Amino acid sequence: MARYTGPVCRLCRTEQKKLFLKGDRCKSDKCPVNRKRAAPGKDPKARTGKRSDYGLQLREKQKLKRIYGMQEKQFKIFFERALRMPGITGESLFMLLEQRLDNVVYRLRFATSRSQARQIVLHGHVQINGKSVNIPSYLVKPNDVVEIKESSKNLSVVKESLKEFGKAGVMPWLSLDPDGMKGTFLAVPRRSDVTDLADIKEQMIVELYSK
Repeated sequence: MARYTGPVCRLCRTEQKKLFLKGDRCKSDKCPVNRKRAAPGKDPKARTGKRSDYGLQLREKQKLKRIYGMQEKQFKIFFERALRMPGITGESLFMLLEQRLDNVVYRLRFATSRSQARQIVLHGHVQINGKSVNIPSYLVKPNDVVEIKESSKNLSVVKESLKEFGKAGVMPWLSLDPDGMKGTFLAVPRRSDVTDLADIKEQMIVELYSK
């Protein structure tokens, strides 16, 4: 599947918001958003005027899509699946995105970013309930146990990332055994539980795809 391979800090500059695409760098003074660098392009000031409703909706969709590291085709597939689920479509979309295996690996502190988590999954370092799974978009179910394979527990990137657990823990719908490099997906989170993305206006995304 095609994926974005350009400079990811450019995406944050475009949105003028931290999307946390580069792990620790996003928390440092090197982050271009911290340094208040302008949006990319020859004349970024020309694009800072009042946006249309469509422009605002598009930006919300782009932000959420880029945060979870997805391309348009796959993101729309997730949206259409959320549309068929009972309940509020925007909330269902968040539930599905949080169930993605690459996101769960990131949330369990096995990686410092979702892109790094995706690489760990693709390279076969992750097991679910004792079985290897190398599909980043695999949907993790409640009570599934996600762990780093025994043969991969010496990976320096995982060890370094797990240091963050001691500082911030994990989300309440997860439990983690950092020594065993094993975590459990306790339940599918509600939209209100995803507090680090509280500023995303998912209703705008629903309106955009409903046009």
